[in-house]
Amino acid sequence: MGLAAVRSLHGPRRLATEQDAEDFEQELVDQFLLCGVAAGSCDSTVSADRYALFEFIRFLGRPVWTAQASDADRFLAQQRSLGRARLTVEHKASSIGRFFDFVIERYQGDIVALTGVVVAQVIDEFNRPGRSDYGAARVPPSEDEIDELFGAWRDWLPSARKYLPAARCYLAASLWRRVGLRIQETRMLDLRDWRRDLGEFGSVHVRFGKGSRGRGPKTRLIPAINSAGALLDWWVADVRHQFGDDYQRLDAPLLPTERQPDPVTGLCRRAGDQVLRDGLAEAVARWLPQWKGRLTPHVLRHFCASSLYRQGVDLKAIQELLGHSWLSTTTHYVHVPAQHVERAWVAANERTAARLAGLGG
Repeated sequence: MGLAAVRSLHGPRRLATEQDAEDFEQELVDQFLLCGVAAGSCDSTVSADRYALFEFIRFLGRPVWTAQASDADRFLAQQRSLGRARLTVEHKASSIGRFFDFVIERYQGDIVALTGVVVAQVIDEFNRPGRSDYGAARVPPSEDEIDELFGAWRDWLPSARKYLPAARCYLAASLWRRVGLRIQETRMLDLRDWRRDLGEFGSVHVRFGKGSRGRGPKTRLIPAINSAGALLDWWVADVRHQFGDDYQRLDAPLLPTERQPDPVTGLCRRAGDQVLRDGLAEAVARWLPQWKGRLTPHVLRHFCASSLYRQGVDLKAIQELLGHSWLSTTTHYVHVPAQHVERAWVAANERTAARLAGLGG
């Protein structure tokens, strides 16, 4: 994404006309967006920030440095009245809040000198939208239901009319279930990314992990625990070579399509995310119909976190496996039945009683 050349905000000037004020406002926005590019934000994030800021400026109808929290209140209320999605409103509020943080930190003095206005942060603790995903927990199926689904799916594979795509979708869903990969992380894996030589279980090199605030891919190396390594060994040894002659090339996609290879590279084409979603949806409709339309790749990611936690894996380890920047995010992925909490409470009290008895002796 290209940005227009921006002039220095520190040069002497007077805002003598309405056009001068508009030009100055444009420069503030351009400088903010330029900082986003410098920080590594991807094009889509910079574009979304730009759109949100100019939408707020048009709504405001006066210079942006004069905005107050009450103006942001009215803007966010309007967004909701227009039926904007909760996540959309949250992202717009975030863009506006970061812009005002930037202006206050870097250009408060210049703005006061030029306009006499002290800039205020318009997004505060009272009008900042809550996380849009907190109100809708993605509670996954039970262990028995997941075992039923994948057991029936696995048994059906040898008789599938199109074995190769069926096996590919089964492997992808198994990775979501067992190690919590995101769908984009899964489809972007190459053959080089399965490292049987690293660690006791082998490791998967995730090169296209989700970066925070759109700042490009975040890589991580995750152990192929929970039988994921055995599944990947089966895939590489028994299935992948049937898709095409590129199976010995490390830069070939781990999950290819069955279409003709790319004529330029000679590599198999990479499977799309919708194909993988559809594969899971068809399996759920067939073998776990009560979850039809509800069991998605992301819900399987929640299942993975919950299942590992019930097995005794600590939250910090689950955070690293899932690639979360914040532990608080991981806590929203863990769903356990009340009996699990009760058992933990009883166990904690038993340990406390044992220590007290030891002291008394």
